[in-house]
Amino acid sequence: MNQLASLLAELSDCSICAANLPHPARPILQLGSEARVLIAAQAPGRKAHESGLPFDDASGDRLREWMGVTREVFYDSQRIAILPMGLCFPGTGKSGDLPPRSECAAAWRERLLEQLRQLEVTLLVGQYAQAYHMIADGLSLTDRVRSWRSYWPHRIPLPHPSPRNNIWLSRNPWFASELLPMLKRRVSEALER
Repeated sequence: MNQLASLLAELSDCSICAANLPHPARPILQLGSEARVLIAAQAPGRKAHESGLPFDDASGDRLREWMGVTREVFYDSQRIAILPMGLCFPGTGKSGDLPPRSECAAAWRERLLEQLRQLEVTLLVGQYAQAYHMIADGLSLTDRVRSWRSYWPHRIPLPHPSPRNNIWLSRNPWFASELLPMLKRRVSEALER
């Protein structure tokens, strides 16, 4: 068994945050050693918890549209890795899903990232992924996404693609007109190598 397969087998039995979850622990991620694109996300939602597929919901539909990829490409672990900050569904709060459990990143993130040696670009989806992967820049999510050129071409900060962010998207039309065409091009370039 190779190192990645061994690590994923170990992870499948993880229960470090099980006592704090509303459902049984079910780590949901997608990793392949040849992946060129990493989606650093927040945590699986309820639908992903049920299906076992990351971004298996309206957020995933929108993210795939933003990236310009099909479901088939999106779920090809040798092309696209999906590694949320929290690996299990954290539950639902008053205004949406709860934040990712912090135990996951501390226990697993660096070990998993070490397996991704072919990465060309990392999409930083939402504030938790951005806080972990980016130098503390003191910017709000909106200002960080607006400053996407500063992080180009290896890191691209994005808002969460949730339908809950429709208001943010309507207030920031530059996102669709300026960033999304460049995002599609960058993802396509990375996947063609």
